[in-house]
Amino acid sequence: MRAKDNVTRRDAITGAALGALGVLGFSMSLPATRLAVEHLDPWFVAFGRAVGAGLLALAYLTIVRAPRPTGAQWRRLAVVAAGVVAGFPMFTSLALQVSTAAHGAVVIALLPAVTAGFAVLRAHERPAPAFWLAGGAGLAAVLAFLILGGAVSGSLGPADLFLLAAVALCGLGYAEGGALARELGGARTICWALVLSLPATVAVTAWSALHHPPHAPAAGWAGLGYLTVVSMFLGFFAWYGGLARGGVARVGQIQLVQPVLTLAWSALLLGEHVPAVAIAAAVAVLACVTLTQRLRAAPPAPPRLEVVTPRAGEPCS
Repeated sequence: MRAKDNVTRRDAITGAALGALGVLGFSMSLPATRLAVEHLDPWFVAFGRAVGAGLLALAYLTIVRAPRPTGAQWRRLAVVAAGVVAGFPMFTSLALQVSTAAHGAVVIALLPAVTAGFAVLRAHERPAPAFWLAGGAGLAAVLAFLILGGAVSGSLGPADLFLLAAVALCGLGYAEGGALARELGGARTICWALVLSLPATVAVTAWSALHHPPHAPAAGWAGLGYLTVVSMFLGFFAWYGGLARGGVARVGQIQLVQPVLTLAWSALLLGEHVPAVAIAAAVAVLACVTLTQRLRAAPPAPPRLEVVTPRAGEPCS
């Protein structure tokens, strides 16, 4: 795969490790959202998590004395905020009012492919054909596993449309944020996006709390707390750092593992059914993810040496 900037083997390995850490954190987002929206208004969950994370971000930026972004960077941060601060939390919260976290994992399986597509448009990366084949095989393995395992049932409904919108906006936010993190760093990219969003997120959260006073058991607040601290804040430190170092398209494919992890958390935390074929699907997905990493991280071929035949009468050097 050829990208706008060269990725060394060390950067590729570090990027993959950071990306995997981010995916581990994100994998519990849908179950945590499901726990929260069972007791709290979905608008409060979607934007309240952003308010809490925004305050953490403001504290972080103040402590490290981060320089303010430029005008062009603010515009790109607005794209990040629209995708991952507002769009994805809002649409997943609305969807998981009526859908299970396991069902949501089906649609979220499309996210790596969408992220790779936006990597071409926004991060100016050019994945090789073999990369698309490996990523497509991983996506097919995830979808086959989820469909055959019974995680998909019924026809396309409003929840699926909400999830599709969440995936589209999240893929855009990932690609834009990953590219911008090459300039700002992963932590400052998500922190500035959260701070930029604070006026809107505070307003929506206050409106929701006024019309639907928040009351929830400990499990509901724990779900919201996880979404605030991990899904919306710390997870992006690793995720955007990984995308910046290893390439948006390549590292984004690590999210093929996320649906399988999400189903495991759904079974553990929510008691939702996970079929026995999960192990086979996980092995297939991990194989495809490994292939996408190797394709991207392969070092360039050594330059060819030209053999010059001396002309008649010229000395050989």
